[in-house]
Amino acid sequence: MKDVEAPARSTDPSACDARSGEARAAMEAPHPPAPLWATLIATFFGVGRFKPGPGTWGSVATMLVWALVSSQVPPAYRTAATLAGAVIVTFIGIPAATSVARASGLKDPQFVVIDEVAGQLVTLIGIPLAWKSFLAGLILFRAFDILKPPPIRRLERLPEGIGIVVDDLGAGLYALAVMHLLLHFRLLIH
Repeated sequence: MKDVEAPARSTDPSACDARSGEARAAMEAPHPPAPLWATLIATFFGVGRFKPGPGTWGSVATMLVWALVSSQVPPAYRTAATLAGAVIVTFIGIPAATSVARASGLKDPQFVVIDEVAGQLVTLIGIPLAWKSFLAGLILFRAFDILKPPPIRRLERLPEGIGIVVDDLGAGLYALAVMHLLLHFRLLIH
């Protein structure tokens, strides 16, 4: 039987640099692209690519689309329709955001705005179809989404698409509460 020699370990620093460079290159290797459906959903059909402030563009687009859609829904069903819209967007948005985040290699890519769509819809639950209500909802949601009061910041730490979307749902709930207080005390008249 032949003696098998173990490969010699190099003490040459350039060899160590080469190995660490290989490991770095493997970590920085391009990720496979996200499926088209996920990219379309996560960017809200490309709105997330608008600059500056893709999140604000996502919220504005949501307001415009929802104003058109909800104007076709009988008033008695608008609250249920808004709630259903928020739930559907959330359940489709989480896997889409996860897929796009993995493909980009980023925890929360700026161009993913489906989270703003979900949070903005939550803000509009039970809100009258009026431009003042929509404007107030837009401003409040964006403020809470940017400031991230407790516990919203902690929700961001959830894994992948869940963390991307759920923190915006939290901002939407804060904005929804303030919107209903404004309406209850007639500080926001439609």
